[in-house]
Amino acid sequence: MSKLNVTQKLIKEHLLQGEMTPGKEIGIKIDQALLQDATGTLVQLELEAMGLDRAKTEVAVQYVDHNLLQTDFKNADDHAFLLSASQRFGIWYSRPGNGVSHPVHMERFGKPGKTMVGSDSHTPAAGSLGMLAIGTGGLDVAAAIAGQPYFVKMPQVMGVKLTGKMPDWVSAKDVILEMLRRYDVKGGVGKVIEYYGPGLKELSAMDRHVIANMGAELGATTTVFPSDEMTRKFLKSQGREEDWTELVADEGCSYDLEDEIVLDDLIPLIAKPTSPGNVVPVREVEGLEIGQVVIGSSANPGVRDFWVVGAIVDGKATREEVSFDVNPTSRQVIQNLIANKGFEKLIAAGARFHQSGCMGCIGMGQAPASDTISLRTMPRNFPSRSGTEDDQVYLCSPETAAASALTGKITDPRDLEKLYDMKYPRYEYPEKELINTMMLVAPPENGSEVELKKGPNIKSLPYIEPLREACDIPVLLKMGDNVSTDEILRAGAEVLPFRSNLPEISKFSYSVIDDTFYDRAQEAKDHYGGHVVVAKDNYAQGSSREHAALAPKYLGQIAVIANSYARIAWQNLVNFGILPLEFIDIADYDKIEQGDQVNLLNLREDVKNRNNIKVTVEKPNGQRVEFETRHTMSDRQIQVLLKGGIINEFKEQLKNREVGAVKENTVTDNERKQVK
Repeated sequence: MSKLNVTQKLIKEHLLQGEMTPGKEIGIKIDQALLQDATGTLVQLELEAMGLDRAKTEVAVQYVDHNLLQTDFKNADDHAFLLSASQRFGIWYSRPGNGVSHPVHMERFGKPGKTMVGSDSHTPAAGSLGMLAIGTGGLDVAAAIAGQPYFVKMPQVMGVKLTGKMPDWVSAKDVILEMLRRYDVKGGVGKVIEYYGPGLKELSAMDRHVIANMGAELGATTTVFPSDEMTRKFLKSQGREEDWTELVADEGCSYDLEDEIVLDDLIPLIAKPTSPGNVVPVREVEGLEIGQVVIGSSANPGVRDFWVVGAIVDGKATREEVSFDVNPTSRQVIQNLIANKGFEKLIAAGARFHQSGCMGCIGMGQAPASDTISLRTMPRNFPSRSGTEDDQVYLCSPETAAASALTGKITDPRDLEKLYDMKYPRYEYPEKELINTMMLVAPPENGSEVELKKGPNIKSLPYIEPLREACDIPVLLKMGDNVSTDEILRAGAEVLPFRSNLPEISKFSYSVIDDTFYDRAQEAKDHYGGHVVVAKDNYAQGSSREHAALAPKYLGQIAVIANSYARIAWQNLVNFGILPLEFIDIADYDKIEQGDQVNLLNLREDVKNRNNIKVTVEKPNGQRVEFETRHTMSDRQIQVLLKGGIINEFKEQLKNREVGAVKENTVTDNERKQVK
């Protein structure tokens, strides 16, 4: 491995445990941590449960960008708690309304060559700067903040060569939609996507952010770009040129897998409901009437993405039947749009300007009307994620969104040349942007005396029992492929305020799939001590929200049986003591149904010794069938699972360290006495 690609360089530089062989577990040193409020409340509670004194990472930042609507006290109480916890544990705090975590972190804290974990699945956006940035469950983030390595299976590295020149009316969103068209939502599982080649000069750092951000929709571990001249220009525009270092692949290096995108061949693309992987040319669906267009989100966060929409709608009015919504990504973006007149053009064309934050992307407002099409520059369109049960959300570029807002129907932006005699507007990047750091709060030097502010909606985490030796439990749910975390525990203004209240948020578990689940789970917990659920491939794709594991665990979930798992979800299950079993023969999926009773024996012993785990299924009619399952956990994960999860594991480690410290101090005192 003398000649390395960028991903290999980043991992090699930070490798603490394991070897760089695809599929083998590695432990890497983490330099930075990113928290957002929808998951960060739980992370901070986990830090409290762990007994952490102060963050051990170089930088950790708590962003408040999801739960911004303050319709009652809950979100406001969370904000007060997060500020107090950040000061207590030595974490930067980005105040409500400052902006979406990913672009703000890129502007203010991201550095080439660094590693980062984040409690948000779109954390890989920072790969645009030449970082190894991985989205993961909050417990993994808490452990990294506490100074522990981050463990992940060594991924394959897919090198995607970019050649050619970007055509007019096509932008970075079409690059990642092309990747999703080719590989769908499972194609990146177990892989890092690394982009290289002469076409990179066509992509600004924020263009790369668009692509890296939605690499999460491919299921990829992360996305990596080199740190080159475009990276330097970006950091210079943010007043941080001194943070730039070059990081490029060695000439002649190799990749485990390879592909190529000829930029000249790209056309405007769009993802149809209800999956980011359901990608077709805009031409294929043009003419469909729409009711909403939403611009913004972490997937198209740059000043250019808003400016180009303003330039397209300049001097025109958007259609009266279209709600034209703008989610500015940060206060800094708003200031720059005011300076370059982009803000004025959007407002004059009829834009509804919203608060800086995730907003409509996470279903926090801006829900579309029923039975209407909503075009969004956002990363996800899972069922009812928008807040409307029968939503029809399409994902597209800012150019396609702007063209459609003008015509009232899905429109290929290339048609604007004839419709409005318009030339494609190209953004001129300034050497220096207006910088706004007023809403970033640095942690105090010592926060040990800071008291955590817990309102009535904030509940400390309950103790999680270790894995049982045996159980006889019902199958409460049988699902298919690609079940998303939005379906396991939905987002939206009704649910998100309960992220710090486990008893309440658990009531929404699997409600998108089956609104009777909560009551049935409570009954199963009382009568049998728990339950199991069944799925096919790619279980729990999408968001990193660990509530999709923790809430079912609270309701007694002992195991999931699936053909395969999304990476983050699989780790989250282990972190909270839920056994992730896998079918050895997928045909066995047809042998088990909702309502069956499952008997599992010798669990702890079989898990520990990596034995196949026999599942005995008893049907309601008394018929019994048997099949074997397996798990693919590492030795470290087995120990974590047996103890009931990472919190129990970390508390045990902390206790052992304290005992060791007491013994050491005792010896020192005795030695002192002897000297005297």
